[in-house]
Amino acid sequence: MPEPVDRVMQAYSMMVTLSPEEEAQAKDRVTAHLSGLEGDETVLAVAGLRFLRGQRRTRKRRSDAGSPRP
Repeated sequence: MPEPVDRVMQAYSMMVTLSPEEEAQAKDRVTAHLSGLEGDETVLAVAGLRFLRGQRRTRKRRSDAGSPRP
């Protein structure tokens, strides 16, 4: 499963500055998390990135903020 993990780490390293030790810990955590999941590489990469980012709510886009909800 190295491909999804590498994709996750590449994307995550663009969002967050990590020391080499933190990067190794994050890679170990995401590898363990993805080992229990099934899916194609893209699904696994998205799941891994969500896992590393945590349960934080993302901000809405400004263009969506003023639009009424259906």
